[in-house]
Amino acid sequence: MDAIVLLKDDHKTVEKLFKEFEKAGDGAHKKKRDIVDKIIEELTTHAYIEEEIFYPAAREGAPDTVDHILESVEEHHVVVWMLSELRGMDPEDERFVAKVTVLMENVRHHVEEEEEEWFPKVREAMGRNRLQELGKRMEKAKAEAPADPLAVSSAGT
Repeated sequence: MDAIVLLKDDHKTVEKLFKEFEKAGDGAHKKKRDIVDKIIEELTTHAYIEEEIFYPAAREGAPDTVDHILESVEEHHVVVWMLSELRGMDPEDERFVAKVTVLMENVRHHVEEEEEEWFPKVREAMGRNRLQELGKRMEKAKAEAPADPLAVSSAGT
């Protein structure tokens, strides 16, 4: 699978979870907790494979996109810390829904920039074969992704 297609599929998976969360009722604390746990898992894995494999390859293969990569790592930094906070947060906490809402806004902004501005440049610079090879590596690396969002590289930056 092509690396960009894989990342876009991840984006779609997370967006479905966001929509589920938004549709859950006010009193659906258990359901919201379950959804957020899935969001944490998906986004932690996604950030891990981007930072460990995709970003370094893009930095080398599409050097004129380095500014985007640096900005993306900073966006990841914010997201993984929010995921870490949500991980231990009671879904009945008055700030739980607000924190998830801010997380969703951040992730949606990040996804929009990647898909509309950055991915086309990376695709053009790197080509189909390289992206397919990266996609295979990224798919395998998903199994190695940490469960703890703070174990993702950007958490420490």
